[in-house]
Amino acid sequence: MVGENQVSDHHLSERDEAVLAFERQWWRHVGAKEEAIRATFGVSAARYYQLLGALVDSPLALAFDPMLINRLQRMRSARSEARAGRSLPTHD
Repeated sequence: MVGENQVSDHHLSERDEAVLAFERQWWRHVGAKEEAIRATFGVSAARYYQLLGALVDSPLALAFDPMLINRLQRMRSARSEARAGRSLPTHD
């Protein structure tokens, strides 16, 4: 997770900064992004999203790139709310 790659308590690791820079890019096709994840970081898309998820919760990442982290937090909240809305049973 983030902690294992942080250089210090005050700076993100180079990999964490690279993940954030990568995430700033816009992708037209999901497949293209997943191929780029493997080529750039040498990890599966699932592992990349685990790393990104930890960064979204990191105060260091928020300080490093507040606009990106806030956008990612909003997107995560929207997905979570959508999942919760689908899973709630309706009683008529």
